[in-house]
Amino acid sequence: MKKIAVLTSGGDAPGMNACIRAVVRSGIYDGMEVYGVKRGYYGLVNNDMEKMEMGSVSDIIQRGGTILYTARCPEFKTEEGMAVAIANLKARGIEGLIVIGGDGSFRGARDITVRCGIPTIGIPGTIDNDLKYTDFTLGFDTACNTVVNLINNIRDTMTSHERVSVVEVMGRNCGDLALYAGVAGGAEAIIVPEVETTPEEVCERVRRSRMRGKRSNIIVLAEGVKGGFDPYAEKLETELHLSVRTTVIGHIQRGGAPSMADRVLASRLGYYAVELLQKGKAGRVVGTVDGKIVDFDILEAIAMTRPIDMSLFRLAEILAM
Repeated sequence: MKKIAVLTSGGDAPGMNACIRAVVRSGIYDGMEVYGVKRGYYGLVNNDMEKMEMGSVSDIIQRGGTILYTARCPEFKTEEGMAVAIANLKARGIEGLIVIGGDGSFRGARDITVRCGIPTIGIPGTIDNDLKYTDFTLGFDTACNTVVNLINNIRDTMTSHERVSVVEVMGRNCGDLALYAGVAGGAEAIIVPEVETTPEEVCERVRRSRMRGKRSNIIVLAEGVKGGFDPYAEKLETELHLSVRTTVIGHIQRGGAPSMADRVLASRLGYYAVELLQKGKAGRVVGTVDGKIVDFDILEAIAMTRPIDMSLFRLAEILAM
């Protein structure tokens, strides 16, 4: 294999740049030409690619976001758009493609392999940690650290005013970010889509906390929880007569320099993806299981399920007593 390409797609995540760096330098080390595709599948359809050199990825390992940018591309989902993207890859002699993104990005990669035989490898890049085949995705650790730091700041002001803060974090279908950040931030309650938690239960936990003398409380809620934070805030205000403030962290969670864990994970996954292409593998995704780098068929990986870590969830409840 002489020419490969790499793109980032979907929501950006800290560690994507570190992964691009690993792909580019591993590919060049193995004697390949490596092309960077701008703005994900949009770049494939519009032939927006450039050859990358060792120096192209200098001083990016510490940067959040993605130097290749990311964008939605409805055209790629059409027969015509797919045909144009494939034609552009073939015209440049691209023999393998690495896609850094989420499950939608992976489906697009597999479609390319099925349609024209160009091998594709997916690398999980999403702060939600919602790809169940891997223990952790790129950006998750950094996003957790960002949320924990913000919780620390919020707790300072909540304590000063003896208030309750409901902190909403990202996680539409997966509560991992809320769970891990909530445990690390010492939250009194963690509310996730996978586990039903009533306003009455949250109210009782806060009541117990107040009875033992605590003057502020943090409740971490994942954005995918049905009904949002209003039912919980209303219950605390009417039942316990507490002053409640809500904070929606939003896209701050996606930015910032990647953590050590995300930089190392990105480097390992990027290198491994290049090695798979060298071995002729196609339609695979890479990830980690019990700390080891693994790979799976794309469709099998996307179909995998993994329940939320209930042992960690129960630990959070015990520690918040």
